[in-house]
Amino acid sequence: MVDVLEGQRVLAFDLETTGVSTNNDRIVQVALIGAEADGSTVHYDVLINPQRPIPSGASRVHGIYDSKVRNEPVFKHYASELFDLMDGAVIVGHNARRFDMPLLQNEYYRCGMVPPKPLVVIDTLEAVRRLKIPRPHNLGAQCARHGIDLSNAHDAAADAAACLLLLWRVMRDHPSNFRRSLEEIEDWLINGDIRKDESELGRSLGDLESLDKQGRIKIDEGAYIVAFGRHRGKDLLTIGREDQRYLNWLLSQNGIEDEGARETLKEYISSVRDW
Repeated sequence: MVDVLEGQRVLAFDLETTGVSTNNDRIVQVALIGAEADGSTVHYDVLINPQRPIPSGASRVHGIYDSKVRNEPVFKHYASELFDLMDGAVIVGHNARRFDMPLLQNEYYRCGMVPPKPLVVIDTLEAVRRLKIPRPHNLGAQCARHGIDLSNAHDAAADAAACLLLLWRVMRDHPSNFRRSLEEIEDWLINGDIRKDESELGRSLGDLESLDKQGRIKIDEGAYIVAFGRHRGKDLLTIGREDQRYLNWLLSQNGIEDEGARETLKEYISSVRDW
């Protein structure tokens, strides 16, 4: 872990918010905990006036009530210094790619500003799922599993610091998965390990004819191969044996948009026995 992060600004990132909508909810606390490229400590923790009432349910979770943020600055006050910290940094967060980062970006857009662009986002939720570490996958449960104290859960600074420790433990326990560049680690977290190159497996997925208009299903000598997602590179029947729920989703409108392709796959499955 030291080698791959050496010379980088590494910041664990967490938000507390008015709710769970990345489009509509607002930030009430931002924390960035970590180190500069030279090893000097970064501890950035601010409260923000969301310019709207905080729902009581949200306040019960993070303990931040309207009275606590009423006289705090609005987000735009902190936008430039946040940008300077996060732009080009390695950002570590638990569900940061799908929640914290999109919500932060929308705050910048409301200010008419360009949001920061991290070098990579290392999402510990993605990591524990990718490594098939047993559930629950929420931060509190994973910290308990890995011996990390999170007694002050749902405070942004405490959650960020715990997330950074969780990354250290996961990388320590699974070193072979992190012996790659930061960009490769991020790609692995998002997409998993892509199938071996075509010199080992013959033709690559890109060489195969597509069944559907979106190119999500490829045809390989009578077999149907999924070309995206966590089962990328597997044929339809193998997926059916390993993950029936995913197969059901795949054959719905949410999975394969092309109606004709869906019907072809359903007919294929019904015609094959002993699978």
